[in-house]
Amino acid sequence: MFYTPPPRDPNAPPLRINLLSDTQTKPTPAMREAMAGAEVGDEQTGDDPTVNLLCARVAELLGKEAAVFMPSGTMCNVAATLVHCRRGDELLAHETAHIISREGGAHAALGGFQITQLKGADGQFTPETFRAALHPRSRYQPTQTLVSVEQTANIGGGTIWKKAALDEIVTIAKANGLITHMDGARLLNATVATGIPAHDMTEGWDSAWIDFSKGLGAPIGGVLAGSAAFIDEVWRWKQRLGGSMRQAGIVAAGCVYALDHHVERLADDHANARALARGLAQINGIVVQEPETNLVFFKPDGAGVPGDKMVAELRKRGVSLAMMDGRIRACTHLDVTAAMIEETIGYVREIVRAA
Repeated sequence: MFYTPPPRDPNAPPLRINLLSDTQTKPTPAMREAMAGAEVGDEQTGDDPTVNLLCARVAELLGKEAAVFMPSGTMCNVAATLVHCRRGDELLAHETAHIISREGGAHAALGGFQITQLKGADGQFTPETFRAALHPRSRYQPTQTLVSVEQTANIGGGTIWKKAALDEIVTIAKANGLITHMDGARLLNATVATGIPAHDMTEGWDSAWIDFSKGLGAPIGGVLAGSAAFIDEVWRWKQRLGGSMRQAGIVAAGCVYALDHHVERLADDHANARALARGLAQINGIVVQEPETNLVFFKPDGAGVPGDKMVAELRKRGVSLAMMDGRIRACTHLDVTAAMIEETIGYVREIVRAA
């Protein structure tokens, strides 16, 4: 089980500190104002100027020819893989990738293709592991069509794929006739943490997308980018999947606002994650993975408190976290302050002392 939401207790106190996920962010008043004043049209016929502006900006940001606005990041992954792959094809990705663990088996249900799960530490496979998984083309084997990476690697701890590794994977893929896809749900976390521009990070990748409903704080949406021909085909799948919209500029305006105001501030989330990790690591018996971005994974079992009990006890104190892959995950975002981090550390210390 990769992710276990906290139990819903109707008698639980009001939620005051939400570290469950960066998807929990609420639009800021200024973002709401931008959304309310958005110029809109029919997105499905290409007549929504705010959607068109958003897509043009993301295409430029990622160094691609074109882009399309989607209701969700999952639809970005699903539509991209359905365009890239045919029935019976093989896709290669890390064993903890979102396309495997969190998309309801869409690749099999809708596309009829399979995913080879590559192993590797911290949610990443090495170029060597990728190369070793390739096989000669043969009528006895599925056609290996696509390789996908997740930037940042969620289950791996919000880890950042190094630019050198991404470039080498692209080189290996192209030499063997494979297409490349980047699940960039938290790509901008990686770019802010490393200082590497997004278009450099996605260089050589045939398709890539970014999510606006996580750390960027918009209420909905992801934007998928690639070649103009690829995006034309994605539109066909967007229509089939029911993702085509009408006056979508209202929500696209929140994404445009996020590009203008919420990218550089991701560094604040990273600083809060490091502060949380430092504080937890100082509590005897708690094992913490050093965060690279805004995700903090830890295990309190050595302190005598099982993870699920820690999550339940924190919820009684108005703090929400998630159990994920046998560990607790805390996710910092724009609705989490430094004071909330200190308060959470205090609660964890209190729970450990009581145990």
